Amino acid sequence: MPSIESIVGIAAGVLTSASLLPQLIKTFREKKSADISLIYLITLFCGLACWIWYGLLKEDYPIIITNSFSLIVNSILIVLSRIYKGNK
Repeated sequence: MPSIESIVGIAAGVLTSASLLPQLIKTFREKKSADISLIYLITLFCGLACWIWYGLLKEDYPIIITNSFSLIVNSILIVLSRIYKGNK
């Protein structure tokens, strides 16, 4: 049976990863990104990359997997924010 620490860590990673999905869906549906801060997305990208690096150093696969998913979603948001930049 997994430890309580593992369960909490996995739950935190899943919830954090899922937090970007509503914004991604909204941006894709509305085809506009004026409300999204590019500085926020770039800062988040850097933080997620650091978490992945940390997970690799610690060989902690839940950290690596959940933050990799978040990094992918964040990257898509960055691309969409550039594509839909002028749409209002």
